[in-house]
Amino acid sequence: MVSSQDNKKAKAVGINHIALEVGDIDEALDFYSSFIDFEISRRSETAAFVYFGDQFINFILGRNQAPDERRHFGIAVDDKELARETLENMGIKFLDGQFLDFLDPWGNRVEITTYTNIQFTKADHILKGMGLGHLSKTEDAIAELRKKDMAP
Repeated sequence: MVSSQDNKKAKAVGINHIALEVGDIDEALDFYSSFIDFEISRRSETAAFVYFGDQFINFILGRNQAPDERRHFGIAVDDKELARETLENMGIKFLDGQFLDFLDPWGNRVEITTYTNIQFTKADHILKGMGLGHLSKTEDAIAELRKKDMAP
């Protein structure tokens, strides 16, 4: 196996943001803010930038493809059951499968996951700044990180 260092490639650090196509910026902001908390950084008639601490989603006007079947993005939340209840109260129908997946009004497939159960980790100072300093990883998540030498 050839390492990325042998090929002199940049090493990926993480995903800074995603650009998500929607049919209406105001409706997208209303929809997503109904079940998750975020900060609107900038918005215009054709785009909006919403931040979750140090990462963001860029809502972009213009969605014309069919709904996503497998392609999706995941949002890690502090309380997955609260997100599930809120989405159910909004009338959202979840997709079949083992995950909490659904289609937004424009056909973008979204997966909701619990931050504490997954490998993805925010720096302590970022969590604190988000008011989430109380969150800690489960033993299973820490074990997964240890396998990669990413946890003590």
